[in-house]
Amino acid sequence: MPDPQSHDRDDLIKPNSENRYEVTAEDLPLSCPMPGMYLWNSHPRVYIPIHKTGQGKCIYCGAEFFIRDFDPNDPAIADHHRRE
Repeated sequence: MPDPQSHDRDDLIKPNSENRYEVTAEDLPLSCPMPGMYLWNSHPRVYIPIHKTGQGKCIYCGAEFFIRDFDPNDPAIADHHRRE
C-alpha cells in the first residue's frame, strides 16, 4: 500500500499548484491545504472563513478560494454562520 501522502500518488491535488480554487458548500469548513492535497510539502493547516463572503485567501500561500454558486441563505452555508 502506498504512503497516503506520497508524492507518487496521482489522486492528490498538489498544493499551491493553482492560485484559485473553486469549492462548494460541502467543502465547509474550508482549510488550506484542503483534504486530498499533498501535505508533506505544504504549510500548516489554516481554516479560511469563506462562508461569510463566498471567497477567501490563505494567509500562508496566497491561494484564493471561492464557493461556486455562493448563496448566504443556503442551509449548508448559513449553518456555519450560526456556529461562530
